[in-house]
Amino acid sequence: MVGTIMVGGRMNTVAARPRIKDVARYAGVSPKTVSNVINDFEHVSEQTRAAVREAIDALGYRVNIAGRQLRQGRTGMITLAVPELDVAYFSELAKHVMAEADRRGRTVLIHQTEGVRERELAALHGFDTQFSDGVILSPLSLLPRDLTTRDQRLPVVLLGERPAEGGTDHVGIDNVRAAREATEHLLSRGRRRIAVIGGAVRGRQGTDRLRTDGYRQALEVAGLPFAPGLVVPVEAYHWQDGARAASALLEKEPHPDALLCLNDHLALGALRTLYERGRSVPGDLDVVGFDDIEASRFSVPSLTTVAPDKPDIAKAAVSLLLERIDEPDAGSLQDHVAGHRLIVRESSGG
Repeated sequence: MVGTIMVGGRMNTVAARPRIKDVARYAGVSPKTVSNVINDFEHVSEQTRAAVREAIDALGYRVNIAGRQLRQGRTGMITLAVPELDVAYFSELAKHVMAEADRRGRTVLIHQTEGVRERELAALHGFDTQFSDGVILSPLSLLPRDLTTRDQRLPVVLLGERPAEGGTDHVGIDNVRAAREATEHLLSRGRRRIAVIGGAVRGRQGTDRLRTDGYRQALEVAGLPFAPGLVVPVEAYHWQDGARAASALLEKEPHPDALLCLNDHLALGALRTLYERGRSVPGDLDVVGFDDIEASRFSVPSLTTVAPDKPDIAKAAVSLLLERIDEPDAGSLQDHVAGHRLIVRESSGG
């Protein structure tokens, strides 16, 4: 199937799906120049760049991304491996990762690990690298040795807290600082018995431990003692775990006057328990969560929460991964710290 275009006063025949050489003929430049414009190389004059773009628009030319990837020995796909899509933070983050990858001409494969080490290892090794060019992984169970013994040929970017320094690029927020700021907010409202749902006093430096450390720092600055009994570990970070933890705290005297919950699912579950027990929020207790999932804006009361910059996390993770895919040995490993902010809503007097 062919068509015709007018070039220099003459009718020219082109394929139904225009190619780079058709764009070059239309613009009066070489195919190499067209390629330079498509790849946004700097050393092209604005006049030439405008002529090539005009030709692209006129012909309806589209970059054959699949063909390009195959010629480079790649699949054009990347993997995002997260613990649970039922936890809204990960599903919302996945949406941002897919949007950024799509903008960069890549397809995302979603892998749910459920925090199981064997599944995280499978993702870390790229499922024998048959399906994707690189992996963005949010680990819960990996051990330090897993990173040091992995196949270094597969580009990997870690999200959240990594089990060992070095070895991979990394994207996360400053969890210690974020928890400290959330605790300082509760202290500024006169709260003094602040419980941590989902916290950890001992163990590896995971997200739960780091956020508990931030909480302890805020108490220390305020001159308040740290009470280990106010730190309540949970089996998982689901609604029911928050509800159970809040119920357990209300069985003990004296009751806490605030709950710092280490994700929004825990906080929303705790709110339900407090409602069923006739406790007023924020009258009797303040409640603060983490992650700013969409549901936190629609709870009653609406939930005060720490909001990580999810679009920035996604953009940084995809960018770092594609840099490693394109140039595996380029530069030192990077540690990108994304921003966060405390959003004060009704559950703490907002």
